[in-house]
Amino acid sequence: MIKNNISNRIVVLDTETTGLSTREGHRIIEIGCVELINRRLTGKRFHAYINPERKIDDGAIAVHGISNEFLDDKPLFKQVSIEFIAFIENAELVIHNAPFDVGFINNEFSLLGNNTKTIADFCLVFDTLVYARKKHPGQRNSLDALCKRYGIDNSHRELHGALLDAEILAEVFLLMTGGQSSLIDDEPAKVELIVANSNTPRTAITRPALSIVRCNEEELSAHQLSLSAIENCLWQL
Repeated sequence: MIKNNISNRIVVLDTETTGLSTREGHRIIEIGCVELINRRLTGKRFHAYINPERKIDDGAIAVHGISNEFLDDKPLFKQVSIEFIAFIENAELVIHNAPFDVGFINNEFSLLGNNTKTIADFCLVFDTLVYARKKHPGQRNSLDALCKRYGIDNSHRELHGALLDAEILAEVFLLMTGGQSSLIDDEPAKVELIVANSNTPRTAITRPALSIVRCNEEELSAHQLSLSAIENCLWQL
């Protein structure tokens, strides 16, 4: 069962697939995850391209741009499954339209054979699409629509990509569930990218500290006036 609870350790996840339905034999071809603890990005990411052992639908290629040839030398799901499970275990997964991704992941688990498990055996799931529909009834709640609503720049997202979409969803999730709290720290952070089944060592990239520009009294007053016009504003509760 998919549960909607928010825990201290969160993994924001997205996948790309060969098509729309596991009933038609479609498989996962990319997994991207980012970790948050106490609503802050830790810098830890998991990313894997996966050989699906079948052809990708043309319609799916048009969405994510991943070709059959690109995946020829990529590992099988069973070769990345241990690292993937270790990354998500005991976390709460944040996914947009969770039944789709969870269904595909559970299908991959079932194809592993012995001791079949499901996502529910490892973690809880928070569906941002379900949450967005309750928060914004009657409105479009795709990831692109939510980015526009919350002022998130996704202009670099020409095609879908699991890791990029997970990073964007992390921003949407934080803003949609109570304000940015926060994606960035005042101190420099290291980005640790776990590339599954790769001989390449995990990379640690130092991000320079960002300057913080404080608003002046006039800007603060204008901001408070805007908040006062919002019904049940979270920032004023």
